[in-house]
Amino acid sequence: MTTMTEASVREFKMPDVGEGLTEAEILKWYVQVGDTVTDGQVVCEVETAKAAVELPIPYDGVVRELCFPEGTTVDVGTAIITVDVSGGAAPAPAAPAQSAEPVAEEEKKPEGRQPVLVGYGVATSSTKRRPRKGPEVAVAQASTAIQTELNGHGPAPVASAVPDERPRPLAKPPVRKLAKDLGVDLATVIPSGPDGIITRDDVHAAVAPPAPAAAPAPVETPAVAAPAPAASYDTARETRVPIKGVRKATAQAMVGSAFTAPHVTEFVTVDVTRTMKLVEELKQDKEFAGLRVNPLLLIAKALLVAVKRNPDINASWDEAAQEIVVKHYVNLGIAAATPRGLIVPNVKDAHAKTLPQLAQSLGELVSTAREGKTSPAAMQGGTVTITNVGVFGVDTGTPLLNPGESAILAVGAIKLQPWVHKGKVKPRQVTTLALSFDHRLVDGELGSKVLADVAAVLEQPKRLITWA
Repeated sequence: MTTMTEASVREFKMPDVGEGLTEAEILKWYVQVGDTVTDGQVVCEVETAKAAVELPIPYDGVVRELCFPEGTTVDVGTAIITVDVSGGAAPAPAAPAQSAEPVAEEEKKPEGRQPVLVGYGVATSSTKRRPRKGPEVAVAQASTAIQTELNGHGPAPVASAVPDERPRPLAKPPVRKLAKDLGVDLATVIPSGPDGIITRDDVHAAVAPPAPAAAPAPVETPAVAAPAPAASYDTARETRVPIKGVRKATAQAMVGSAFTAPHVTEFVTVDVTRTMKLVEELKQDKEFAGLRVNPLLLIAKALLVAVKRNPDINASWDEAAQEIVVKHYVNLGIAAATPRGLIVPNVKDAHAKTLPQLAQSLGELVSTAREGKTSPAAMQGGTVTITNVGVFGVDTGTPLLNPGESAILAVGAIKLQPWVHKGKVKPRQVTTLALSFDHRLVDGELGSKVLADVAAVLEQPKRLITWA
């Protein structure tokens, strides 16, 4: 890495783009070494445990170095890009972050740099980059791997003796965390990084079945020896994906919700034919020109009316203070499935919005979520949530509460079904609603009233006027 002793070179460190987040993955670089950047220019996109966020740089100058390649998870406080603010041309890079050797780039350290986080201290003898391992070392390591593989079929002490003969493995904290998540013992991993440092690729390679690693053997016996083809076949049947980012945070939140709040779910099937007719009428209304008008808009409004009539549902449980916190505002969450996992952004102060304003807010929320641009702030402070499982053709479900909230409404598919209407069986637009609530602060009566009110509004949309 380029020396940082020059006064004209500034480091831009990974910021805490959320609240208390400790790391983020670099998804994409928008600049290259030698590019000129200006204060406020977006230089990269990163993914945290909550969302994908674009990072602007606070300097004017020329990009000197991209410290990590795309796909690298970097701790908060670690320099990710350096900029020469003197206005001079950047020197020719020795090896940019997107070079053909991303593993080596990930492990580079700045000369003379002081550790910025716990676990990032370096030995005094490592201030200069040591030469890469030559072919002889690589061959020796491969031979050791093959011999260990062969010995693995023998007595157990042969395999267990390898970690004991080696010193404590060298690896950065993110790599150690990855190994822990994947259940890999670092003492058994063969390092490929500079100075014997274990890289992320080394950890992933250790997860793969051992047979493909012994490359020379399968070439001679693919047609006659059954074990080699079987190992290759088994490898293709499974794909391991590290749990990180939004998906990891969602999993932790849902487990915490399921085993902290006692869930109760109630269901009601309702005729929403009149609501569907009103949706079509609103699409022709000049007040909604250019806005997204769909059943979700009126379902959201129906829930807001129900919350207004039953304000105690809009609350949270404060375990530390042993208090129920009743909210006098509604931040309406909308569960959205994105390529990076489930997120729940919310419309701030949805209770105070007119129907056209609510339509605009919902449209912007959904579009931003689909583009993966939802900010962490947009997903914080929700009070109640709607999840529309009907878009997947599902009739209903038992949704889990968004942490910190007391209720979530699931909306099933709206379908033509035979229904008794005015004494006759007719085809009507019907859906099933499911309301899950926290039974610590919402009893059956309150939960039932809220669900019944939502159903009543959707059955007779004129109640949006009479009950508002």
